[in-house]
Amino acid sequence: MAPRFDHSRLEIVNRSECLRLLGSVPIGRLVYTNGGLPAVRLVNFLLDGDTIVFSSGRGDKLRAAERGDVVAFEADEVDLDRHVGWTVTAIGHLSVVTDEEAAELRRTLPVRSWLPIEDARLVRVGVESVHGRRLVPWGKRPREGA
Repeated sequence: MAPRFDHSRLEIVNRSECLRLLGSVPIGRLVYTNGGLPAVRLVNFLLDGDTIVFSSGRGDKLRAAERGDVVAFEADEVDLDRHVGWTVTAIGHLSVVTDEEAAELRRTLPVRSWLPIEDARLVRVGVESVHGRRLVPWGKRPREGA
């Protein structure tokens, strides 16, 4: 299938490629609401199928998960020298992983926070929609007006 591009001449990335790209990086940004205002936090994460999983201690992220808030999650990779890269944004509901599921996930996936967290809980974003764009090399971009 031929690549599709948006009005900015960024390649539109399909769902399966978006999920593959998300799974290729260890750090992303959780975008949620805290006290009625936007909040953005870096988290190290793993992708489990189409679910984003990360560890959280007590605090605003865990409270958002307990409420089941709708959140955005973004990850990207950029090559500053070649001016290429990609960005993927996933939207879904945040939830706390049950203790039983968390024990199984910890046995099968290396889900560990990079921070020392007391009483760490696993949190997930069930990916309900995902969108991605890729900045491709100049020679692979469509010409203006094409």
